[in-house]
Amino acid sequence: MADELKRRLVHASGAGLVALYLLAQSLELSLSWGRFRILMVALAVGAIGLEFLRLRVGLEWWFYEKLTREYEREQFAGYGYYVVSMTIVVLVFEPEIALPAMLMLAIGDPISGALSDDTLRRVKRPWVLAATFGVMLVLALPFLHETPAAAVAAAAGATVADGVTVTIREFVVDDNLTIPIYAAVLAWLVLEVVPA
Repeated sequence: MADELKRRLVHASGAGLVALYLLAQSLELSLSWGRFRILMVALAVGAIGLEFLRLRVGLEWWFYEKLTREYEREQFAGYGYYVVSMTIVVLVFEPEIALPAMLMLAIGDPISGALSDDTLRRVKRPWVLAATFGVMLVLALPFLHETPAAAVAAAAGATVADGVTVTIREFVVDDNLTIPIYAAVLAWLVLEVVPA
């Protein structure tokens, strides 16, 4: 249980990346969206490099034991998917779409996990899905308040990614990969379709 709490706190720390960008904009510092994209690419390359060292070279640092789950010991770990998916949405979308998608992964996912029991389900319980949708919507609205339908779409995408387990053959698709991508794509689709 203590390790699970640590994992959730580390998960939530990703919100610091969003805060860093917003603070830099507020203080008129020189962290443009282009530079933020470069930072995210560097973080993704670093995560992939660490996973290569862990899986292929056998590098075993203490935090791997504390912050990875048992099933991740022999495969690409969730934190790698986490950083890669955040980087994808930052590279593909503008801040008003990418930033809430990042927050949905950083904050919404651990809250949903805390609400869920530990049993493996293909689809989470309806009340957990409803609560997750509410959290995701609260995270999206400050960025997409001018088009609430886009916020609803983003929240729905993140909720589905979090609440429905997708498997391809024997491989379970990690929601750390899908939450920001589903959220961002659905928000973008609504912004492209709904007249301003």
